Amino acid sequence: MFFLFIFTILSGGNTYAQFGLSHEIGVLAGPASFYTDYGERWNLNTNVNNSGLGVGLVHYLNFAFNAECSCYTRNRFFNKHFRIRNEIDYFRTNLEHRGPVASKNTIGGQLLRAMHGFTETIEIGTHLEYHFLNIRDFTNFGYLFSPYVSLGVHFVNFSPFAYSDLGPLEDPSNVFPTFVDGIDLESKSTFAVVGSMGARYKIHRSGDIMIESRWHYYNSDWIDGLNIDAPQNKANDWIFWINVGYIYYLNF
Repeated sequence: MFFLFIFTILSGGNTYAQFGLSHEIGVLAGPASFYTDYGERWNLNTNVNNSGLGVGLVHYLNFAFNAECSCYTRNRFFNKHFRIRNEIDYFRTNLEHRGPVASKNTIGGQLLRAMHGFTETIEIGTHLEYHFLNIRDFTNFGYLFSPYVSLGVHFVNFSPFAYSDLGPLEDPSNVFPTFVDGIDLESKSTFAVVGSMGARYKIHRSGDIMIESRWHYYNSDWIDGLNIDAPQNKANDWIFWINVGYIYYLNF
């Protein structure tokens, strides 16, 4: 579906314009904090340092404006408050074991500090986005800010990588005991549930600045290449992403 929308945009958007829709495209970028099996999940030092960069390309279906006649659509609740967003995102971050255990001057601490890794994901998905204020009024500068929330699903391809300064990870003597038999560095695919909240700021009739906070919860605990069978491993991998973007209205 996403690639169909991209093809439509590149060809001028005439196909969907015939159905009374209009289009918006944009770019997003910002820091993303990965919550994985590296370090201690709720340790501030881990969360701050195991952060990377996320970038995204987005396409919106706007139901409030009819591109075919350059006029607003019928004043229905769905048209006034909902957009459909399609996007492709890329995330990459370096991962280190941090926290009280890793900082100790012990064999276990040495094994953790010697292990390094990174992971990258490519995600394609669709969101239903609800705007609290009237979209058509916001477009006409009735409001400068338009807050929203959204919920979506992403198809995710992820590629983890890891190594140890002490030698091959296939050798159990180079791995912290908890991670023995819990390392898989093959690329795989999964799904993610994505929730976000943010706001747009109107800068001109055809353009908005947006800021957003986002949670991606993956249907896998192998995003970082680690999956331990231990009481403290109570959740799959997930990320928290704060991004800033620019949205351009194609049909206005």
